[in-house]
Amino acid sequence: MSPFERRDLLRLAALGAAGSLTAACADGGSAPRAAAPTPTPSATPATGSSAAADADALPRLAAGLPFEISSGPRTRPAVALTFHGQGDPAIATALLAEAARADARITVLAVGSWLDEQPAMARRILDGGHELGNHTEHHLAISTMGAEQAYQEIARCAQRLKQLTGSQGRWFRPSQAQDCTDTVAAQARRAGYAHCLSYDLDSLDYTDPGAEAVTRTVLDAVRPGSVVSLHFGHTGTVAALPAILDGLHQRGLRAVTTSELLS
Repeated sequence: MSPFERRDLLRLAALGAAGSLTAACADGGSAPRAAAPTPTPSATPATGSSAAADADALPRLAAGLPFEISSGPRTRPAVALTFHGQGDPAIATALLAEAARADARITVLAVGSWLDEQPAMARRILDGGHELGNHTEHHLAISTMGAEQAYQEIARCAQRLKQLTGSQGRWFRPSQAQDCTDTVAAQARRAGYAHCLSYDLDSLDYTDPGAEAVTRTVLDAVRPGSVVSLHFGHTGTVAALPAILDGLHQRGLRAVTTSELLS
């Protein structure tokens, strides 16, 4: 089956899923939903042993990495596909299934309120060999916030991740921004994050240009060490993934977690 035939099957599966799509993470995207009280998670928190196992499984990062990271080494034949984690869980499940088909590993920067609603997704992502990080609690415009509000957005998502998996994750990505401001950087450090994960290749998938456009945007610009920004919650992204992964393979590039790329 060709990647575009698989794309069509994935699009049909995703279109059959109910629910709204994720808000965009860049200027000009749809407005984020308002903050809501944090419900009690329905998934069983990670035990101490499983949390320790997850921590031990992370590769040791290379020495001397900067606080803000937008790409990996250009000498390594690998890229990091990083997904803003929010939206319909059925679409996310279809995307994870396609990653498994291609033996690809991804990094998911999850929105805390999404994990409140879909707590089982945290372990599903990790159990697939992928990496999970922090994309704030409510996906608001964090660059416009004061220090304390920004800290709460980061810390509440970190707390949710720790409750569900035993770890707050290694990576933080600011919501509705590509880079951390000085204020956000300080609050991320305060919350325990040693790095802000940016990216050097924006797929623009949140604009819903269609699967072929997303595929072209990624494959035309990708190179060794790229950190690619993509999104859960968009059917076009799911439909594009088979061709993206096959195109990476043809270029001699592997899709790995961010930690592996930077190890």
